[in-house]
Amino acid sequence: MPDRAQLKSLAREQIKGNIGILFILFLVMGLITGTAIGGLFAPAMNVGMCLVYIGLAAGNKPGIGDLFKRMDIFGKALWLMIITGFFTMLWSLLLFIPGIIKGLSYSMAPYVLAEHPDWTARQCLDESKRIMAGKVGDLFILQLSFIPWFLLCVVTGGIAFIYVLPYVCAATARFYQAVQA
Repeated sequence: MPDRAQLKSLAREQIKGNIGILFILFLVMGLITGTAIGGLFAPAMNVGMCLVYIGLAAGNKPGIGDLFKRMDIFGKALWLMIITGFFTMLWSLLLFIPGIIKGLSYSMAPYVLAEHPDWTARQCLDESKRIMAGKVGDLFILQLSFIPWFLLCVVTGGIAFIYVLPYVCAATARFYQAVQA
């Protein structure tokens, strides 16, 4: 598995030349899911966004329509979000740390669903747990490494999000590809 620096380097290369469309995808998703009814579509759009970043790593150019490619599994994506949240909440009742660990363990489930839309939500969750076994700490450190970037977003009044959101998502997708290999 590539180390954190390599994953981030690959992610920067991946988003180069695509920042505009990737940020527009986030805006479109935010506008749609920012309403009460539109929020129901957030899980399917999140899975679609995972598919965008998986495709980006393969050299595919993203488009607005890519965001909606997994709307056909709307119910499955919604159920995945519900059970992930439920199980994470149950683990959090033990203490805060087990909840964080399990949340990280389940975090690859939307990527699994993006690549395997015929799988059940439970299969995707189980696969996420399987591929994340022994890798939770690596993902945690990767996510912590973006704290300075998020501080930059605060300092710039949110303008840096234009770059930071795609960068973080690309690095996470690269992490997913590395752990599943």
